[in-house]
Amino acid sequence: MFELTEDQRALVDTVRDFAGDRLAPHALAWDAEKHFPVDVLREAGELGLGGIYIGEEHGGSALQRSDAVLIFEELAKADPTVAAYISIHNMVVWMVDTFGSEEQKDHWLPRLVTMEALSSYCLTEPGAGSDAGALTTKAVRDGGDYVLNGVKQFISGAGYSALYLVMARTADSGHAGITAFLVPAEAPGLSFGANEKKMGWNAQPTAQVVLRNVRVPDSARLGAEGQGFGIAMKGLNGGRLNIAACSLGGGQAALEKTVAYLKERRAFGERLADMEALRFAVADMAMELDAARALLRVAADALDRGAPDALRLCATAKRVCTDAGYRVADQAIQLHGGYGYLHEYGVEKIARDLRVHQILEGSNEIMRLIVGRQLLEG
Repeated sequence: MFELTEDQRALVDTVRDFAGDRLAPHALAWDAEKHFPVDVLREAGELGLGGIYIGEEHGGSALQRSDAVLIFEELAKADPTVAAYISIHNMVVWMVDTFGSEEQKDHWLPRLVTMEALSSYCLTEPGAGSDAGALTTKAVRDGGDYVLNGVKQFISGAGYSALYLVMARTADSGHAGITAFLVPAEAPGLSFGANEKKMGWNAQPTAQVVLRNVRVPDSARLGAEGQGFGIAMKGLNGGRLNIAACSLGGGQAALEKTVAYLKERRAFGERLADMEALRFAVADMAMELDAARALLRVAADALDRGAPDALRLCATAKRVCTDAGYRVADQAIQLHGGYGYLHEYGVEKIARDLRVHQILEGSNEIMRLIVGRQLLEG
């Protein structure tokens, strides 16, 4: 059912070559040095990776979600951190393309799809993570403008992005009171916190975005007042698939490193690869990734078709794939023994990077809540 087309195989080959040449050789150094490779992101943009499912009229690649998951798995085999940032950027670009006015699209999309301009998604706050409807950042009307005040937390690309898609409250209560705004980096009153010291994802900056009397015109509003929460949630469906794919890519890389290590390493007079218990272990790792990958393809196809169960399937795939990727990376450390704990072998970095995938884009506990609600409330 999900055999790749000739075009998809060519796409995967192109992305694999780029990732192998421009990401993989530098991933460990970028992690150690906390380097955000903006120049390489622009090279990715030249390949069309900054607007994967954006229409060609704005320079996008006009691909489907089923294509995107292939792309992000290949990118993450080389570096899950950079792959995840490209996913977040694409989520913002899709929101501008889908919900923006023609003026907004003409202004932002040409630079976003090439990644000449980077973008950040600003939903989470210090006191509002999984409970996104409890956000407190406010946007108050003042003549023909809005004045924004608040703090956003854990924002990827903060301080480097040219565009910040900010969710702010324009009414007192509930999801219906949330509106989306396109805030440019040069807006007076916009500032950033220090780069967070994190367990993983070191090759992309994560910081607070602080809005203090940030004034934007009415034309910066994305969609109508009160539509922001719906825009955010629709964007997250695709984002969850991409993060799931990033987890599979990282897990696959960890599996491949483990297979190579077991073939080379000897103990008790034989190769580790010839020990039955270790063969069972790598078999389980491969089976878990294969099963999760099949589910991800089903979910991506459902989102492409606009199927009624797409929300449930996206949440299911996000939970299953991110759990699978992390478990495989963790097992890879174990099968490498003491070497798995060393940075130079790369598997401990993969595990550190993939751990956050179980938390972001809606924690895996929230994915279970979504699926349970869909099943029991219809």
